[in-house]
Amino acid sequence: MNHQYVKNVVEAALLAAGRPLALEELMSVFDERDGSISEEVKGAIAALTEEYATRGLELLEVASGFRIQIRAAVAQPVARLWQERPAKYSRALLETLALIAYRQPITRGEIEQIRGVAVNPNIIKTLHERNWIRVVGHRDVPGKPELLGTTRDFLDYFSLKKLDDLPTLAQLKELEDLRVQLTLPGADAEVLTDPQVAPDAAADLDAATDLEAAADDEEEPNAESAAPRTHGLVASGAQDDSI
Repeated sequence: MNHQYVKNVVEAALLAAGRPLALEELMSVFDERDGSISEEVKGAIAALTEEYATRGLELLEVASGFRIQIRAAVAQPVARLWQERPAKYSRALLETLALIAYRQPITRGEIEQIRGVAVNPNIIKTLHERNWIRVVGHRDVPGKPELLGTTRDFLDYFSLKKLDDLPTLAQLKELEDLRVQLTLPGADAEVLTDPQVAPDAAADLDAATDLEAAADDEEEPNAESAAPRTHGLVASGAQDDSI
């Protein structure tokens, strides 16, 4: 099969799909189903990745497959084409998501121990509705609390192929570097690199995603209390007020 033709079909499929496409899905658009088409498609993906290297678009492999997306360097001006403002997420929600991503599987009670404040049920509900988190089991303790973990949609949204792609503290040199720029439609995003670090570091997530924290977000605990507590859960009455 003509290499240029395969490359054109693969590019068109990725642009038209509006979602990541797995290798098997890309292969399925061709009439030929023999082993050679797999290598042809892989070659086309490699060629397109190289061609897009100097353009405003990039071809990236994420958890669900391959997709063509806006490059982060040009995302901000392109975002002006969309009139609707992006959703606003509070610092509390972003901290909770970061803790689940880095400590999974983790229970809601363990999140509360680390943050020092009760998790608003609406935060967990919102993360479930966005399909960023899921129940992966139950802790074998009284009450059988749910164990939470991230989903493939979470990885796709933050342009990650696997959880190992999340940065570690070993890759960072100082607190100001506690951020990883991730390609999003119209904005960059940051992820708290280690929940053991001061909870206030998660506030950087808001600045990077342009998802401003709600004005009524409560004051967070002192940075020195970021490590998990060994006794008790949450002070009476302490709870997140917003999502």
